Amino acid sequence: MSRLEFNSSPTHSLGVEVELALVDANTMALASANEGILKSIPANYEDSIKPELMQCYIEINSKKCQNVAEAEADMHGKLSVLERVTDDLGLRLFWSATHPFSHWKDQVVTQDDRYYGLVNLLQDTARQLITFGLHVHVGVDSGDKAVMICDRILNHLPTLLALTSNSPWWEGRSTGLHSWRSKVMDGLPTAGLPPLMRNWSEYVWLINHMIDTGFIESIREIWWDVRPHHNFGTVEVRICDMPGNLHDAMAIAALVQSLVKGLSDQIDQGAYQHDCHPMMVRQNKWRAARYGLDAQLVQETTYETKPAREVAKRLVDLLRPDAEALGCLTYLERINDMADRPTWASRQLDILSQTNDPKQVVQQMTEQSRLTGSTDG
Repeated sequence: MSRLEFNSSPTHSLGVEVELALVDANTMALASANEGILKSIPANYEDSIKPELMQCYIEINSKKCQNVAEAEADMHGKLSVLERVTDDLGLRLFWSATHPFSHWKDQVVTQDDRYYGLVNLLQDTARQLITFGLHVHVGVDSGDKAVMICDRILNHLPTLLALTSNSPWWEGRSTGLHSWRSKVMDGLPTAGLPPLMRNWSEYVWLINHMIDTGFIESIREIWWDVRPHHNFGTVEVRICDMPGNLHDAMAIAALVQSLVKGLSDQIDQGAYQHDCHPMMVRQNKWRAARYGLDAQLVQETTYETKPAREVAKRLVDLLRPDAEALGCLTYLERINDMADRPTWASRQLDILSQTNDPKQVVQQMTEQSRLTGSTDG
């Protein structure tokens, strides 16, 4: 079996990845246009603005940062360049996790052998991945700790999903859920909540087993809601929908970084891990996907239900010392503002209710998220 080495991170460094949909500036429909964008971006952005599985969306990655302010400045610069490029090409960036009216069957796979191989293997479960998420990496100092954090953070994943829920649409209609993206992702054989792993050895065995039996070709085909990333030396949280703007994305980055630091410190101090039944996490994830911040989440120790908004605010209070140590307290406290507002999914639904025009949903969302000022579109 292959040996996977975890590249230890001496600090709780931060990396942020956003997936943004590309829409036509006139019709507001999804546009299979990533090829033109990638040809137009400056050469120094080629490693951080990348294609994705389908041509109608693109991924923007931060550099390795030490704090949220550094990550925000880095992403702001890259997104501002990307906005100018898309404007010149008659496109807009849509900060949502699904599209209100464009259909997955109409989208085109990016010209790449790996992507063609994934679609050939996964068929419609891959073709339906017209969904867009936020991924946050936080550095940890060992593989064992990364696996332990992945286990201990499970109970908090539904809160992150509730805060970011921004995908009420599928196939041109309202699904009744705040996060349909999470349900699409759950359809993949190696996505959703991760299996129980107690240490790095068990994680390595599991990955090697799946490769040796032909279930996956490489570790890149693991898309769990949270996973260790051995190359980067991080815990990567992947459950989040794409929030509606950079401001909220950075608040979530602060929450994840603080949470990973807090759990890491507990492990170092010898805190006992109280078991949380996997079905409880699954139940709370469903509630968050269905109701967003209006969900009632079951609490790990008391088994009582609490409003997701209250759970999010209590988490902010718990993590305040960690955020202060990381220098991201101002960003973490934005979570309280998010918890007091309607979710982005609710706001999209409200725009449709007010205008009766799905195109207006995309139009208004793209204008509200801009970093470089409005356009005449």
